[in-house]
Amino acid sequence: MFIAIALAVLIAGFLIVVAARPNAFRVERSTTIAAPAEAIFGLINDLQSWASWSPYEKLDPNTKHKFEGPRQGVGASCSWAGNSKVGEGKMTIVESKPYERVTMRLEFLKPFKGTNQGQFTLRPATNGVGVTWSMSGETGFICKMFSMFMNMDRMIGKEFETGLADMKRVAESAVPVAAALA
Repeated sequence: MFIAIALAVLIAGFLIVVAARPNAFRVERSTTIAAPAEAIFGLINDLQSWASWSPYEKLDPNTKHKFEGPRQGVGASCSWAGNSKVGEGKMTIVESKPYERVTMRLEFLKPFKGTNQGQFTLRPATNGVGVTWSMSGETGFICKMFSMFMNMDRMIGKEFETGLADMKRVAESAVPVAAALA
């Protein structure tokens, strides 16, 4: 009897801790790229250009993509289906402010359902353009429970860092450094 009560108290305590976790999350990483904002913006605003720098392409080179709407800007969308590391979902550009910001609606279907917001912001910086990649959203109970054991910021943040480093490589290799800083 004592073991059953102790187990029930332990489970109730765990559920209370999970329920008390934050209802929202935000993951963000930044870098500076020595290239014109126009070149960087083009890599983000044209979803078909993502293949040249997206970390998710490396996780599953066989990912299937379906592009809809305009090639770039508001209304451009890309559906994807890949392995368990990439999952399945759709992203749609919902805001596109040239050389400043691109905001996307991210709809994840697999391995977990969820809707989040992705955003890239560009700002003038010393020696180039500061680029910030972020994702934010609401966290349901299951997500809160998983976050007790997995650090989402570290996990997604590492992918963002890889993607930004590849974006930097692509953008800087397309433009001579002297021209990028002019």
